[in-house]
Amino acid sequence: MTSAWPNLSDLLLATDAAAPIGLVGAPLGAGSVTPGRCDLAPARLRAVMKRIGLYDIDTGRELGSAIADHGDAAIGDLDIEAATGPIRSAVKDAVRRHSLTVLIGGNNAVTRPGVLGMAEALGLPLDKVGLITLDAHFDMRGLENGLSNGNPVRALIEDGLPGRNIVQIGLAPWANSREMHEFAQGEGAATVSLGNFHGMGVTWTVDHAFECLEHVEAILLDCDIDVIDRSQFPGAPGARAGGMSVHDFFKAVRLFAAHRKVRAIDLTEWDPPLDQTDLSALTAGRWLAEVVAGFESRA
Repeated sequence: MTSAWPNLSDLLLATDAAAPIGLVGAPLGAGSVTPGRCDLAPARLRAVMKRIGLYDIDTGRELGSAIADHGDAAIGDLDIEAATGPIRSAVKDAVRRHSLTVLIGGNNAVTRPGVLGMAEALGLPLDKVGLITLDAHFDMRGLENGLSNGNPVRALIEDGLPGRNIVQIGLAPWANSREMHEFAQGEGAATVSLGNFHGMGVTWTVDHAFECLEHVEAILLDCDIDVIDRSQFPGAPGARAGGMSVHDFFKAVRLFAAHRKVRAIDLTEWDPPLDQTDLSALTAGRWLAEVVAGFESRA
C-alpha cells in the first residue's frame, strides 16, 4: 500500500497495467431528460476514492484487486449518437483486458454502448448477452425524438437485445408510465417493482435475476443511482422519496458483482453539483468498494 491509511485510490494503476478490474469514465452530459452535470461524476468518483478504506470489518477482509484506470472516453460535448462509438470502443478494450469492467457515467445513455462494447469484446451476439438494471425507471421511452438517458433499454431492444435477456429491479411507483410497463411486459423483460423488491428481499431478487438469465453468457449490471431513496442520495436528479435503501443497494451490488457472468457494471445518473454535501460522493465511493468486494468473492 502507498498511503498511511489504505484506501481505494491505492488500487488504481495506469491503464496499461495488468489488473483484474478496469475502470472507464464516460462523462456524458448531453441528451438528459433532466439537464444537469452528470458528466462530472467520473472525476468526482476518482476524487472520493481516497476517503474509502479497504478493510471490511464485517468480513475481516481487505480489498486488494488492482484497478487499471483507462481514463475518460474522449467524448467532450458530443451528443449521445456521436458519443456512442467512443464509449463502446473504450468498453470493448477494457472488457478484453479485464475480468470486470467498471463504467462510470455520465447519464444513463452510457449503458447502451456499454452493453454493445461488452458483447463485441466477447464476440457474443446480443441474444447471448444479458442486462440487469437497478433503476427506478424502465428507460423505455420512445425513440422518435432520438436517443436520451430515458431510452437506452428500448434502444438496446431495437438493436436486437431480446426482452427476455433483461431484468429490471427497483421500478418505482409514480415514476413510470403504463405504456412503458406494457412495452416491457410485451417484450418479455422480467420486472421487479420496488414494492416487490422490498417484499421478497435482496437475496431472492438477485437469485431470481440470475435464474431469468441462465441462457446468457455475459451480463452488464446497470446501477442507475436514482434507484436509491433521494434522502440518501440527493445527487441523483431522478431519485424519488421512498426509494431503495443504501443498505439494500450495497448488498445487491455486492451479490451481483460476485457472479462470474457479470463482466461489466456501470454507475449512472449522478449529478454531483446537486449535493453540496459529501453524502452522494461517499455513497458512490462505497458502491465501488462493494463492487470490488463482490468481485473478490468469486474466488
